[in-house]
Amino acid sequence: MSDRISNAQICREFLERFPFHALNAVARAVYAKHPHRWKDYAAARWCVRSVSPGNIMSKNSIHSTALRRPKSEVQIPPLPESQAKPWVPFKLGAEKILVLSDIHVPFHDPVALNAALEHGDKVNPSVVLLNGDAVDFHSISRFLCNPEERDLAGEIKAIRELLAHLRARFQKARIIYKLGNHEERWWAYLWGKAPELLGCSFATFDSLVESEKHGIEVVQDGRIIMAGKLPILHGHEWRGGISTPVNPARGAFLKAIACVMQGHLHRSSEHSETTLEDKLISTWSTGCLCDLKPAYARINRWNHGFALIDVDKSGAFQVHNKRILKGAVL
Repeated sequence: MSDRISNAQICREFLERFPFHALNAVARAVYAKHPHRWKDYAAARWCVRSVSPGNIMSKNSIHSTALRRPKSEVQIPPLPESQAKPWVPFKLGAEKILVLSDIHVPFHDPVALNAALEHGDKVNPSVVLLNGDAVDFHSISRFLCNPEERDLAGEIKAIRELLAHLRARFQKARIIYKLGNHEERWWAYLWGKAPELLGCSFATFDSLVESEKHGIEVVQDGRIIMAGKLPILHGHEWRGGISTPVNPARGAFLKAIACVMQGHLHRSSEHSETTLEDKLISTWSTGCLCDLKPAYARINRWNHGFALIDVDKSGAFQVHNKRILKGAVL
């Protein structure tokens, strides 16, 4: 640099080169580069501070014109639109609820299913809850299946017949069909094999099983059903599945740390624990109403069963977890 350049111009050039450095650091760089221009570092610092934008800045502040712009001049872009959809429980009020899980038509056990329905006739439920896997959808399973047993038309016919039977049998009751992992095979099949059918009215689950025809309410998306203060799941909703260290109800307790009922694992069980605050937490798993010896699991620990839930106006509930042995309700 020529001596003809003023000290002020030198300081401005350094400020432009180091716009995000503290003024003291810029002054040290100026004095190190041109020590003959100032009698000491303090004089160089005074010169840097005198020509810095704003003129008055603390020794630890950062030189940046953008940071000193008034807020009114800053254009803040909008947040992106959210694609998240609301996921809220399906709520039931004061009701007498008959819970039927894991029927798996057309691979149901007719003796066990009829025993559960006959018991339902006696208690006259205000709600019949199909708590998942009412249909098997063996034909469109992603698992390797016997091709001789693949009959999608037969399975659709069977679930339609089941829903028609329930509506005729429990004419005054609300019938709620909560979908389980076997019902979700329908969407998995469409997504993977026939995505062109998505959006077609005839390909919706309601249309497939004719639920609207019989006034049956379908609960999708793994939504929790609240029977008063009792959450009900099918059981496949748990992330990573559910362990059964003692029984399915104990596994549900470890997942929820709250009262809950579920099906899915085809076993009747109950688990209760009291918290430090003397709050009683009870969990239940219900038995199934399907064939106990399917080809893919000849040896298992399943049992037939269903449940009754009485819910009062306060939301308090009482659970009767029933087992079925050789057609007799226990």
